[in-house]
Amino acid sequence: MVRGDGVMVWAGLSLDRPRVMGVLNVTPDSFSDGGVHFDPDVAVRAGLAMAGAGADIVDVGGESTRPGAQPTSVADEQARVLPVIRALVAAGVLVSIDTRHATTMRAALDAGAAVVNDVTALSHDPAAAELVAARGCPVVLMHMRGDPATMNARAVYTDVAREVVEELASRIEAAERAGIARDAIAIDPGIGFAKLAPHSVELLRRLPELAVLRCPILVGVSRKSFIGRLGGEADPQLRLPGSLAAALFAVSRGAAILRVHDVAETIQALRVWQALSA
Repeated sequence: MVRGDGVMVWAGLSLDRPRVMGVLNVTPDSFSDGGVHFDPDVAVRAGLAMAGAGADIVDVGGESTRPGAQPTSVADEQARVLPVIRALVAAGVLVSIDTRHATTMRAALDAGAAVVNDVTALSHDPAAAELVAARGCPVVLMHMRGDPATMNARAVYTDVAREVVEELASRIEAAERAGIARDAIAIDPGIGFAKLAPHSVELLRRLPELAVLRCPILVGVSRKSFIGRLGGEADPQLRLPGSLAAALFAVSRGAAILRVHDVAETIQALRVWQALSA
C-alpha cells in the first residue's frame, strides 16, 4: 500500500525508513546459530531482546534452509516454533513465520504470527498461496532455485539480476492469481540461495533493478558466506562488521527491510548512516 504522501506501507510498517527483521532460528542446524535458540525459553528471551533492541519484526523459523540441509518434518517444525510464536505475540511482538509448509503457516497464523516468509516464494507447497490469500496476510516471496539440497547446483546464470527479476515476477504473478493482493507482497532476492558469492555481489550492486517489481525489497545478508569470502572470515559468528557493511550498502541500493541476526548493532549502524546521509 502507498500512503497519500507516497510512502509505502507493508505489514503495517511505514517504509519511510529502513526496517529491521530479527532472525530467530529455533533449530539445531542453522548455518550460523544452529542450536543457540533451540530451547523454547531461550528463544523467547532472544526474541524479546530483539524486539527490545528495536526489531520491527521477529522472524521465527523451525527448519534450516542452509545449503545441504535435510528436510524437517512438519510436526517437528511446529513443535519448535509454535510455543515461541505464542509467547512473543502475547508480549506484543510482530512475528513472521519462516516456513515453506502451508500447514505450518496456518498453525503459526493461528498462534498469532502476522507475516509469512517463504524461501520458495510459495512454490514448495501447492496449498500455500491459497492459504495466504485466504488469510490476507503480508508475505515475503524469496528467490531460490531448487531446494536446500540442490540449490547450489542450480546457481547458473547468464545475467543474475535480470533472471532474478524475471523469476520473482513470475512468482508475484502466481501469488496474484491465487488472490494475494500486490500490496501484501514483499520480495527478497535470496542472497546466497542458489547463488555463489559473485552472484550475490552482482545482485546487491544491481538491487535497484528489482524496483520494477513494485514491491518492498527485503534483503538478508547477515553472516552469509559471501561476506566470509570478501572479508576473509570463516566463522559466520565473526562476520558482524562485514554484515553491517553489506546491510548499509543494500539500504543505499533500495532495500526497505533488513533481515539480520544482530539487531542492536544493525539499528545503531542505520541510525548513524541515516544521520550522516540526511
